[in-house]
Amino acid sequence: MGRLRWAGILTLVLMATWPALADDDPSVSSTTAPGDPNYPEAMATPREKWKGASKRVLDWEARTGRSYLIPAVEIPIFIMLLNVSDRLIYGNDIYGTDPTTTWDHVRKGPWQFDADDFRTNQAFHPYQGTIYFGLARSAGLTYWESLLYTSAGSFLWETAGENGPPSINDQVASGIAGSFFGEELFRMANMTLERGGKRPGFWRELGAAFISPPIGVNRLVFGDRFKTVLPSRNPATFTRVRLGASLTEKVSNQGVSSTLHNKEATGEFFMAYGLPGKPGYRYIRPFDYFHFEAAAVANNGSSFENIMTRGFLLGRRYEVGDSYRGIWGLYGNYDYISPRTFRVSTTGASLGTTGQLWLSRKVALQGTVLAGPGFGAAGTVAGEGDRDYHYGAAAQGLLSLRLIFGKLAMLDATGREFYISGVGSAERRGTEQIARGNVSFTVRIYGRHAVGVQYIQSRRDADYSNIPERHQTTETFSLAYNFLGDTRFGAVEWRDEP
Repeated sequence: MGRLRWAGILTLVLMATWPALADDDPSVSSTTAPGDPNYPEAMATPREKWKGASKRVLDWEARTGRSYLIPAVEIPIFIMLLNVSDRLIYGNDIYGTDPTTTWDHVRKGPWQFDADDFRTNQAFHPYQGTIYFGLARSAGLTYWESLLYTSAGSFLWETAGENGPPSINDQVASGIAGSFFGEELFRMANMTLERGGKRPGFWRELGAAFISPPIGVNRLVFGDRFKTVLPSRNPATFTRVRLGASLTEKVSNQGVSSTLHNKEATGEFFMAYGLPGKPGYRYIRPFDYFHFEAAAVANNGSSFENIMTRGFLLGRRYEVGDSYRGIWGLYGNYDYISPRTFRVSTTGASLGTTGQLWLSRKVALQGTVLAGPGFGAAGTVAGEGDRDYHYGAAAQGLLSLRLIFGKLAMLDATGREFYISGVGSAERRGTEQIARGNVSFTVRIYGRHAVGVQYIQSRRDADYSNIPERHQTTETFSLAYNFLGDTRFGAVEWRDEP
């Protein structure tokens, strides 16, 4: 992540000077600038027309003021600075590219699966993709347009950023997972700004930039041009911040079990955006519904244990009677899950549904069911020389249920299963079957403050032709304080008052 941080600083410095230089044209009178009602637009030069366009303010609904050019310049600048910083830090053996190596990669490839470590490929590359995506999205482009820019940025990095052969898995992780991950960060950053009114304060600006750095860059560099906030259209949301400690952890590796009693600090952020049932809310844009959760565990330093995302790409609303509201259609997902002994990550598309059923006046059941294909990786957490994770086409499924007891408590249960095959991989030597289940019970104490207990079990069964079969299980029991975004635990009300 250090290379992204340095590149972000350098990018900000360079981009801060670029628009100032672009607007500094003494040949154009300030009294006859493009955009002035008295300015003869038909007589404007191409540069003057570009300048006039650059002065327009972004309007998300009318789609005016957006720019296809600005992210097309920003993304290569970011890639160039990322490459330069990597050369300074890691040397020229990997990052010493030039026009010749770039052209060879474009013409000949060969595209293959690289040998980078799991976290770099499956966590850092998707985050790198969120930078490409955010630069395009915050310049006013739609989700689908930004996806194309993200894929192009990933292709440019694979061919011009490194000396090694272009990587298939990185193209998927940065280009596709980066857009899924990036849109959710973009929505959360915009909601942070939107709740600050017409002029969000310093802390909201800083918070939005922390969530999605490209938003912060474009808002700072281009001023009012890109300061219009994407309208959220008032979705039903539920957020939760959980801080706690794992009390016990049981690890089973190849049938040998051990119980660990060391207490580890845990932190988790969860957000459901666009929950079904809100009167008047429509699902007309990708990710008008999404589910995001990220968790970290402090064990000899902090580390991410999981990032799990899913978003509604296209589909429609439906209802059954007076008590059920839902959506169904195509979802996109990016998951990164890393228990103590093994890891799995997938990028995929699933068909499924999300909905809420009122069981009684105060008790509601929310749930999601998804299943579909993807591309992923899975393997053990082992020594540097024991790399038994591999890539391949994946099948994945999810069942998530939340039982809400008014403002008193909620019971969560989620099961996920992943099957990583050897299809579509250069390593057809094995398969991975990974299941993860978690159950939690949360009780509200006062206001938005609650306490809860959680149990998580993750299981891996791996079958490889060149190494022994692996069977690993981790079980964790934890106690946590919860700060809730809604005292109703996210239950959506559409019924008439009694």
